[in-house]
Amino acid sequence: MATVRKAHAVWSGDLPTGSGQVTLDSSGLGTYDVTWKARAEESGGKTSPEELIAAAHSACFSMAFSLALSEEGKTPDRLETHAEVDFVPGKGITAIRLTLSARVPGLSEDDFQRLANDAKEGCPVSQALAAVKDISLSATLES
Repeated sequence: MATVRKAHAVWSGDLPTGSGQVTLDSSGLGTYDVTWKARAEESGGKTSPEELIAAAHSACFSMAFSLALSEEGKTPDRLETHAEVDFVPGKGITAIRLTLSARVPGLSEDDFQRLANDAKEGCPVSQALAAVKDISLSATLES
């Protein structure tokens, strides 16, 4: 059975001068302001669909990598994943860069890179974003 998560947005006005709010309904964690300016220029304390995608992608990748490690009998001390999502008005999302820094005792560099790349490909959010031609990963194994 599928797990369903819900959010909603309310928008008022035209695109360049209007504004809206997105609410995380399932978690109840909050309501966040959105504007075109925050999306296409500086955030100014507001969020954007691309920031929300970056949050989802970094969390999903971290979970997928943690699963891949556990299947190899490894447990990470720490995983830190950053996601940057490029948005170009008129073109859409043009690139996503994942950056992973991890401490995983007893894992070789080769296995680390293999598992990280497998997690990038297998992460459900990566799969949902497959239309983005440039999804890259830079993974660093800390000692």
